[in-house]
Amino acid sequence: MTDAAARGTGFDAAVTAIVLTLDEEAHLPDCLRSLRWADRVVVVDSGSRDGTVAIARAAGADVVTHPFVNYARQRQFALGLADTRWVLFVDADERVSEALAVEVRAVLAATAQSTFRDDAAAHAGRPSPSSSQAGFWIPRANEFWGRTLRGGGWWPDRQLRLLDTRRARYDPDHGVHEVAELDGPAGVLEHALRHLNYASWSEFDAKQLAYTRLEVERRRAAAWRWRPHQLITQPARALWRRYVMLGGWRDGWLGARLALRMAWYEAVTVAGLRDP
Repeated sequence: MTDAAARGTGFDAAVTAIVLTLDEEAHLPDCLRSLRWADRVVVVDSGSRDGTVAIARAAGADVVTHPFVNYARQRQFALGLADTRWVLFVDADERVSEALAVEVRAVLAATAQSTFRDDAAAHAGRPSPSSSQAGFWIPRANEFWGRTLRGGGWWPDRQLRLLDTRRARYDPDHGVHEVAELDGPAGVLEHALRHLNYASWSEFDAKQLAYTRLEVERRRAAAWRWRPHQLITQPARALWRRYVMLGGWRDGWLGARLALRMAWYEAVTVAGLRDP
């Protein structure tokens, strides 16, 4: 690549890593260490009462406090904080391996070169429809108590986390399991995020209950209509999907227990829709 091209693509290959936090002092130090390669790290905190903010500042991250409404609104707010073209969202209980960091750098450099060529062609008056990616899906390896799962929807569990800030947005009303909307195609990376899911079943249940409340709100906003038979059919469908269709059986007793647990929280969600 020429010197001129390098100058033109520097911004286009830069990345800001963003971590959303709330009382994450246990997970955050290792997460931030895995992000040292990023051009900038921003922690968006929603009111931690532990040492999260102090840990983030000591690690050199920029800290911004913003009240939490739902995950989509928090991520949309965070997008506006980036001063680079690219944003990588990483949760505090996730880790970016060296291999994934190298891959991110490589694909962003390649995308930047493609964008530079497209812009040069357009400036010269030649038609050159851009094929550059607006985002990238990243597989996520989910670990439960030291065991990486192979089925049940827990692998490859691709997350749309590497985003072109100019071509991505979040629907503010999609409060849980939010996925960015892209103005353009998305690629798929090879190397995975490592996700340290839960320290205990009680932590798992607490988080699923929080997700359930947000999902009830989302379905209500989407005008879902409650029917009594759904208390049976929806959980049964969720169990079949997790354990059979998505291969939860591959993970033995743990896979079965997780599939049953997720079916239960589907029943809790449906029951929540019954009340006005």
